[in-house]
Amino acid sequence: MLGSTHGTLTTDFRARVEACGETPRTAVHSTAAPSDGDAAELDVSGRPLHSDVPDLDRFFRPESVAVIGASDADGRPNTGITRQLIAWAGRVGARIHPVHPTRATVFGLPCHASVADLPEQVDLAVLLVSDPVPVIEQLADTKVKFAVAFASGFAETGAAGAAAQARLTSAVQRSGLRLLGPNTNLNAFEEFREDLDGPAIALITQSGHQGRPVYTLQELGIRLSHWAPTGNEADLETSDFISYFAEQPEVGAIACYVEGLKDGRQFLLAADRAARNGVPVVAVKVGRTETGARTAASHTGKLTGADTVVDAAMRQFGVIRVDGLDELQDTAALLARARPPRADGVVVYSISGGTGAHFSDLATEAGLTLPTLSEAKQQELHQWIPDYLGVANPIDNGGHPVGDWRGRKIIDAILADPSVGVLICPITGPFPPMSDKLAQDLVDAAEATDKLVCVIWGSPIGTEEAYRTTLLGSSRVATFRTFGNCITAVRAYLGHHRFTASYRSPFDDAPRTPSPSFRKAQALMRPGQQLSEHAAKQLLRAYGIRVPREQLVTSAAAAVRAAGLVGYPVVMKASGPQLGHKTELGLVKIGLTSASQIRDAYRELTDIARYESIPLDGVLVCQMVERGVEMVVGVTQDDLFGPTVTVGLGGVLVEVLHDAAVRVPPFGEDQARHMLTELRGHPLLEGVRGAPPADVDALVEVILRVQRMALELGDVLSELDINPLMVLPRGQGAVALDALAICR
Repeated sequence: MLGSTHGTLTTDFRARVEACGETPRTAVHSTAAPSDGDAAELDVSGRPLHSDVPDLDRFFRPESVAVIGASDADGRPNTGITRQLIAWAGRVGARIHPVHPTRATVFGLPCHASVADLPEQVDLAVLLVSDPVPVIEQLADTKVKFAVAFASGFAETGAAGAAAQARLTSAVQRSGLRLLGPNTNLNAFEEFREDLDGPAIALITQSGHQGRPVYTLQELGIRLSHWAPTGNEADLETSDFISYFAEQPEVGAIACYVEGLKDGRQFLLAADRAARNGVPVVAVKVGRTETGARTAASHTGKLTGADTVVDAAMRQFGVIRVDGLDELQDTAALLARARPPRADGVVVYSISGGTGAHFSDLATEAGLTLPTLSEAKQQELHQWIPDYLGVANPIDNGGHPVGDWRGRKIIDAILADPSVGVLICPITGPFPPMSDKLAQDLVDAAEATDKLVCVIWGSPIGTEEAYRTTLLGSSRVATFRTFGNCITAVRAYLGHHRFTASYRSPFDDAPRTPSPSFRKAQALMRPGQQLSEHAAKQLLRAYGIRVPREQLVTSAAAAVRAAGLVGYPVVMKASGPQLGHKTELGLVKIGLTSASQIRDAYRELTDIARYESIPLDGVLVCQMVERGVEMVVGVTQDDLFGPTVTVGLGGVLVEVLHDAAVRVPPFGEDQARHMLTELRGHPLLEGVRGAPPADVDALVEVILRVQRMALELGDVLSELDINPLMVLPRGQGAVALDALAICR
């Protein structure tokens, strides 16, 4: 294995934001991680902007350890655990103190009757007891830094267990120590190989067995530095370990198996710290389906969270989400050890035209860039490869040269191309001596270049000399067993380095103080109620979001006068605090062009409302806006992350199209634009079938203003739905034609 600039605001955009009383973002690039002294700083929503990095050095490398409930009696479960802890303490150089009320010695070591009898202040207490709460309370007086609770029967078992875990959490908070567990295991105290060098993988798993594939990478020469089996996370959680590992110089990548996140904001802050430091985080996060989410909750007692939001949040902060444990190990191993890419281009080199074509199809479909090699480069390659074979990319050598130096010449020539950053050689099966010579040439070339060389060894056996010795014996070749895992890992590798090269932490620019818009909006909120469309649009106006000219009227005569002021043609809509989808009830009339139509529409709208027993605050007479792209922009509350912002294709078919992108505040203009490119319907904004391009800048502005609203009103605004937001042709802005707002 192997050892963009943030978008700046336009002048016009800045002026419009400042007119709303907001401070525009600056374009200063900041990569330094915040100091722990800033940990108490909060954004305008009251959420932290920085996280403390727990000092876990004495957890992983303690000087002294107490084993409470230690045993050496035959047949006792605690005996095996005690034996393993004694061996581990010997490896890390820690003094170990068994604690048991009835034993004088355990495995020849002096045993102490209680925590109070310990001969020194210990760094780590390992609790081999069924009820850790009383022991935690005893440890509080001894100033122990860390404790581990293996006991199960807590939040993973239901309501009674959750109550027991709450008592445990409370005891830990009172004690001042930090706890790993409960419902954890011995993975943190495994034996790690000391003979391996290079950047290491740090492993975090909520289910211990799920980390085994990554742990066994050591047998393939990949270094593992830490393993944190977090269990139920009554105290220490995944985010704590991500923050800590991101600061460790030996850690090249963090691999995670996550069932549920304890605190959404803390997870984002931890991912942000890793992104600032350029440390890749690769995660399996279960809960994509209802079944997976239910299973995760029963196993760890955690809230899984809406998976679309989790997925978006991970992508937003550069966490690489994979599905399988095999993908986790292969992707983490590559990211930990590969040097940064010199170019994004991927070249495929194979001894079979069919293999090259097959792999190239899969790689291109996955979004990898396979550049066509220049004519000059192709002519150079044809010095050693017959003219009838294709060398544009993929490169078909027709059979790697075995008896001379040509094979190495071909590989070196490919790697010398400035458009190539990654060379991938799929070997679908061993074919000695050709495959043996090919493997050796690839290893030799990899040792002489700073570009990434990947090999896929497709043999199901895996005992071949070329694989076990030649390829796995190299620290400079990334070796995979499947096409899919290679593509996943290379895509993550290139994506990670693109992401971190231009990463700007959104927490640096998150608003700390309320805007003038907030004070206007407060007066409009009605706790526990849905606002009428008229009131919801007033809320949008408060945040500088454009709405149509309109008037709220309570009589047919007033409606006629309003239409004259607004300007024909007009739209008329019933407006009331209990109205959501008005179109289905016939409570919207469009394209009205005369006073008689206005009077008839007013009478019909009020009759329908009276028949349906819908209270109205009046009827809206609105400017008709027709030409544009209908979008939806909204705010919803996620149980894990708090307020989230959604943008998608809008209109009456929004639920059918289901084309939306989500972000968790805070985020910048660049992320707002990325949201739009994620939409399947994004080409509509660029102009199709003769339609002019839409005013994307105005749409981005609305997204950012809605985000500000979500941050400032998150405690009182349960839901906001601007649908449709009519995005007009470029330069003409965007208009919120309808809005729904529900107060918490």
